[in-house]
Amino acid sequence: MLPISHKVSIPDNEIELNAVRAQGAGGQNVNKVSSAIHLRFDIRASSLPDAYKERLLQRNDQRISSEGIVVIKAQAHRRQELNRADALARLQELVRSAMVTPKKRVATRPSKSSRKRRVDNKTRRGQIKAGRKKVED
Repeated sequence: MLPISHKVSIPDNEIELNAVRAQGAGGQNVNKVSSAIHLRFDIRASSLPDAYKERLLQRNDQRISSEGIVVIKAQAHRRQELNRADALARLQELVRSAMVTPKKRVATRPSKSSRKRRVDNKTRRGQIKAGRKKVED
């Protein structure tokens, strides 16, 4: 079980973990040992509450495919156990972050002094540019 919150968790049978060979530098060890973890999690077929599913599917995240499958590849560590823990932690963080609702922005007007400062800066900048012109008699 992968705990998401006090009431919500993901059963292990819904998470597919495969050991694959890692990419990149590492020499013989990388070429012969399958230490990277390829995690797949189907959002639509999961037992997550509908609110979680909707928020996850609406996210514009490159780890979530158009079919609603989360794909995470963990290969930062040399040991498979550490990569497995890293992949699960990243899935947990992704699901948790989907449930955080962003604050609504309250529109505000610029203050009188900030408007005056802006106009003064524009005037000063215009004078600097005017000073670059060719002097005519």
